Amino acid sequence: MCAHPSQLGAHLCPGPTQHEGVPYVPIPLRGPTNLESLESDVLVVGVYAGEESPRLAPCALSQETVEGINELLEALGATGAADQLLRLPGAEDAGADTIALIGLGQETTNAAERLAAFRYAAGSATRQLIGAEEIAIDFGTNAPAEIEAIAYGATLGSFSEKGMRGKSASSVKDEAETILIVSEVQPAEAEEALTRALVLGEATKQARHLVNQPPSHLYPESFAQQAQQLVSEYEDVSIEVYNYERLLAEGFGGIAGVGQGSPRKPVLAVVKYTPADAKASIGLVGKGITFDTGGNSLKPAASMMTMKCDMAGAASVLQATLAAAELNIPVQVTGYLCLAENMPGGESLRPEDVITIRDGRTVEVLNTDAEGRLVMADGIALASENEHDVIVDIATLTGAAMAALGLRTAALMGDEQVRERVLRAGEAAGEAYWPMPLESHLRASMNSPVADIKTWAAATAP
Repeated sequence: MCAHPSQLGAHLCPGPTQHEGVPYVPIPLRGPTNLESLESDVLVVGVYAGEESPRLAPCALSQETVEGINELLEALGATGAADQLLRLPGAEDAGADTIALIGLGQETTNAAERLAAFRYAAGSATRQLIGAEEIAIDFGTNAPAEIEAIAYGATLGSFSEKGMRGKSASSVKDEAETILIVSEVQPAEAEEALTRALVLGEATKQARHLVNQPPSHLYPESFAQQAQQLVSEYEDVSIEVYNYERLLAEGFGGIAGVGQGSPRKPVLAVVKYTPADAKASIGLVGKGITFDTGGNSLKPAASMMTMKCDMAGAASVLQATLAAAELNIPVQVTGYLCLAENMPGGESLRPEDVITIRDGRTVEVLNTDAEGRLVMADGIALASENEHDVIVDIATLTGAAMAALGLRTAALMGDEQVRERVLRAGEAAGEAYWPMPLESHLRASMNSPVADIKTWAAATAP
């Protein structure tokens, strides 16, 4: 943690609490006085979509500057709609070369909607301003929760990476070196909220980094190795890796079966955060198919594109577990990363094969492209043995969920009480979930004539 005085009040710069491995973008707080001495590249202010015309949200610019910008908004085509960003030359009292106007939508008195608007606008603005070294954001915030929303959105929006580029790496604009938040909130009041936003934002960015890695570089063993390297930076986090031989010996027929046809054999990595004062225990199970061809039920070529992302559940679980440690949450968190590569071949699973998962249940495989549920079954079975208070599984499963709910809403199923808590957590984080039916009569449709259960109910594609 670093703190030092500045001309504009206390300058708060939260950083990692346990290690120095995560490259945090500093997000200090600045007081609203003497805005002209900011010396930022860009000052971001909000625009509300008014009933008659758009108008600037409260900010620290002078009344004269605010009135002048308000007079120009309609002529500039400003609407205040989300994602709309307009650039103006910096005013004398702006402390920046450029003033960026970002839409906040309709002004609301609903606290949750206000936080969501701030979070989204901060993310949209920093994403569109990638390449600026220092960005200041002034939405007239007056509460730690608003600081957290802006910092979280800005951290996510600033994500940029060069990936595997070589000669063209210079074409990718760098993340901002510093993002400032202008606010009347005192740094001491906002420290906890700001730290939480940075930790969760950076954890999400690290998960994105894993998801973006090509399958030539990220496969089950290398994923586990990266997890081991990350875990080594924490004193109270451990990792246990089950290799292919151990998976076979200990009855993990789902993970072993899905990955048996690939020369890059499957693994199960169990990441465990154990605080001294744990008051509860949570199990997180993540689908980690590092590439999904569909196996012998081969996908069309176009459908294989983006299948390197089929391990996003495992990436999310890994980073959520590490974020819990980073924030010193008094809850034991165990992440189960179910890692396999689903490839076709003579040694791969076939439709109508029967496998045995960890809990001894036999499963008839009807389509090898319905592989995620097989690896997850093993992970959930192991998590169930460890008697967690709650088990949550996270997976890119299935394409039918996108057909039903679109690209921005996740399907949610499970115990009603836990489901409601996840829904509320999603609302607080700005993530949309939709409860799906899990009626008892559906169980009979999973009966198999040759095994305990089959991989899906209908005779249609998974």
